[in-house]
Amino acid sequence: MLKINSLSKTFNKSTVNEKSIFHNLNLEVGKGEFITIIGSNGAGKSTLLNIIAGALENDRGNIILDNKNINNLPEYKRAALIGRVLQDPSKGVAPSMTILENMSMAYNKGKSFNLTPGISKKNVSLFKEMLVPLNLGLEDKLNDKVGVLSGGQRQALSLLMAVMKKPKLLLLDEHTAALDPKTSERLNAITESIINENSITALMVTHNMNHAISMGNRLIMMHEGKIILDIKGESKKHMTVKRLLEHFDSLDIENGLSDRALLA
Repeated sequence: MLKINSLSKTFNKSTVNEKSIFHNLNLEVGKGEFITIIGSNGAGKSTLLNIIAGALENDRGNIILDNKNINNLPEYKRAALIGRVLQDPSKGVAPSMTILENMSMAYNKGKSFNLTPGISKKNVSLFKEMLVPLNLGLEDKLNDKVGVLSGGQRQALSLLMAVMKKPKLLLLDEHTAALDPKTSERLNAITESIINENSITALMVTHNMNHAISMGNRLIMMHEGKIILDIKGESKKHMTVKRLLEHFDSLDIENGLSDRALLA
């Protein structure tokens, strides 16, 4: 479903702050794979997702999504193929609009605009049906402004909206990091349920090693723009936090202690 070939990216070129993030990075993601991505601070995890989504330009390399080269597509055109949920609960929704208005926008994604109403009454029951499995009571708050919802409710709504039009790829960039532990666990359960039921290809960045191990069917560890561990199948099923940290320690990384603490 996704092929990244010889990806390179350098920030602040030809300045004292020049920093190379990726140099000829390659990655292949099969259809229906749910990959969790973990790594030290500055490993390039979020940068990778931003480049795939078109929020950042890569210097070299190609991004192939479902056999289509999207390298030259602007972010708004990639949005028709890619769903995203960011860390900030307010970024994936329009807080000043109601749940009904937000869901109507997501439902009309990719459609041509005309003078017909953006909200159709016939979709109200459909939207309620979609919200019920979240078990957050949102189906009874369709006319409430999204701005009054809790962070967890907003993120759950953002996730639902991101997959409403069945994207080719779903990108989750630490989408539970700003939530309390209990809400984070609840949203992770919702995330897995939605991804598995719809067979969505997904990449999820997380700093939580337990989440990285327990969720998805493939795990990637990154460091300084490189993939240093890529496991799936039985290897992932038997992975533990201890083994992940041991693998990280075995690399003899400079400043590894602080990175190890972050990963732990």
